[in-house]
Amino acid sequence: MTTRFSVIVPCYNEASYISEAITSLQNQDFPDPYEIVVVDNNCTDDTAQIASDLGVRVISESAPGVCNARQAGTAASTGEIVVSADADTTYAKDWLSKIDRGFRESDDVVAVVGPCRYHDGPRWGRVFARLLFGTVHTIYRATGRTFYVSATNIAFRRDRWTGYDTRMTQGGDELDLLRRMRREGRVIYDHSNPTYTSGRRFNRGFFYNVFVCLFVYYLSAYVLNRVTGKRMIGSAPVFRDSRPRPTHRRRLAVAALAATLTLFAFQQPRAYLAEKADTAVSYVHQHAVPVDVQW
Repeated sequence: MTTRFSVIVPCYNEASYISEAITSLQNQDFPDPYEIVVVDNNCTDDTAQIASDLGVRVISESAPGVCNARQAGTAASTGEIVVSADADTTYAKDWLSKIDRGFRESDDVVAVVGPCRYHDGPRWGRVFARLLFGTVHTIYRATGRTFYVSATNIAFRRDRWTGYDTRMTQGGDELDLLRRMRREGRVIYDHSNPTYTSGRRFNRGFFYNVFVCLFVYYLSAYVLNRVTGKRMIGSAPVFRDSRPRPTHRRRLAVAALAATLTLFAFQQPRAYLAEKADTAVSYVHQHAVPVDVQW
């Protein structure tokens, strides 16, 4: 019998999470054959051994980067439909069944995607995800277009797949893949079929995640790498510890970044600072205590 789904799970040092992810994928209620392919992307921990012990197929990809790993896993798999998953994520029992239902709606459906929810980490991260995918859902209902996807929850037809752009880093397996799929046909967004992933990255703090991860390593890297055709900006630093570890140097860097961005809100930041400095000096002169006053 033909394999219906190939679930691709790229991994770099995910020993703390991979067992739960694989178990949730193995416990799906989908009745037809499907495979799970774990891609060892230079792991130095027990990730690959844990996955192998759980009975799933493990392949290796030495070229670093999530797009390289997903490319290798997809190329090595055999399913009619390829499903992008993550090692720090768990999946509801009917996840594959709902994806299958989406594809069976019409032959012009080339991809079925869904939201991602965070089951731990700071509350603001969980709220952020709800707002983000709530917006995705609203726009999809109004226009029929999906403008964002999470790599934890993307399924696409193999025969309509044109490959991952391995020059990409973060964003390549989400924004770029979505762009390619929309060229091929219809992309269904199923808001009722979420995945549940770790919010460990949010423990670095709001400003780091928004200004550094989102704007630098995600959006800027995606645009710059795609426009230049080269990997101008690499991947964000690997973060595998679920506990926050703020450092004095990091707090200073974030404060400096926030101050710089605040100044850019003014058309002439130097003039603004000079004006405020003159105001402060004038205030001191007006309210200074006379030198002949004795306490």
